[in-house]
Amino acid sequence: MEKFLIAGLKTEYNVRGALLKERSAPYNADFDSGETQIRLNIKEDFLEQQRKAMPHLSWEEHEYMWTCEAFYRELLNHGGIMLHSSCVEKDGYAYLFSARSGTGKSTHTHLWLKNLENTRIINDDKPALVREKGVWYACGTPFSGKTDENLNVKVPVRAIVFLHRSEENEVKPLELSRAVGMFLSQTVNPSDRSLSEKMLEILDILLREVPVFSLGCNMNDDAAAASYNGIEGLISK
Repeated sequence: MEKFLIAGLKTEYNVRGALLKERSAPYNADFDSGETQIRLNIKEDFLEQQRKAMPHLSWEEHEYMWTCEAFYRELLNHGGIMLHSSCVEKDGYAYLFSARSGTGKSTHTHLWLKNLENTRIINDDKPALVREKGVWYACGTPFSGKTDENLNVKVPVRAIVFLHRSEENEVKPLELSRAVGMFLSQTVNPSDRSLSEKMLEILDILLREVPVFSLGCNMNDDAAAASYNGIEGLISK
C-alpha cells in the first residue's frame, strides 16, 4: 500500500491505475505503518463488478471513484465530513459553494478567481471538512472530480453557501432545518447505521459553528463581488 497525508490523516491505499496515481501524488507522505489512521482496501474483484455494472466508466475511473467513496466514509470515524462543493479561498479563509450538479457552483467560484483578489481553488468538487481545536477547516484532497482542481492545503472555513440560479444576486441566512437536508443531499450517506448516526452528530456541530447561507445568483462577473460582500456583510452583523 502507498502512503498519503490527506486532510491531516495518515492514509494508506493501493494504487493500481494511472488516474489515481496521478491525482494522489501531491499527497504522498512518509510515515510508519503503525501510525496509519485510515487504511483502505478496495478489492480488484469489487472494482471489476462495478465496471461491469457501469461499463461507461473505465476501470481506472472506478478505482478513483470507489477509493474516494471509501475515504470519505472513513473520514466520518475521525470527525470529518465531505461536502460536494466547489471550495475557494480568499484572504486566508475558505468559502464552500454547494449545489446539485450542473447548477453552476464551479462557474461561480471561477468568477471569484477572475474578479476578486487573493483567491484560489482548494477543491473544486469534494473538499474534506475537519475540526481541530474548535475550528473547522476545508482541506484539499486527491478527490476533486473531473476538473482535478485541488491543493494540498488546510484553510479555516468562513462560510458554507448553498447556491441556486437567480436573475438577481442575493445572499440570505439559511435556517438550520433547511441546511441539514441540503447538506445531506450533497455528501456521502453511509448505509451503516452507526456511521450514519456519527455523520448526523458531526453535521449538527458543523452547522451550529459555521455560518450557512443561501445564494441566488446569476453567472455575470458582478456575482462574485455580490456574493462575497453579501456573505461578509451578514457575518459581520
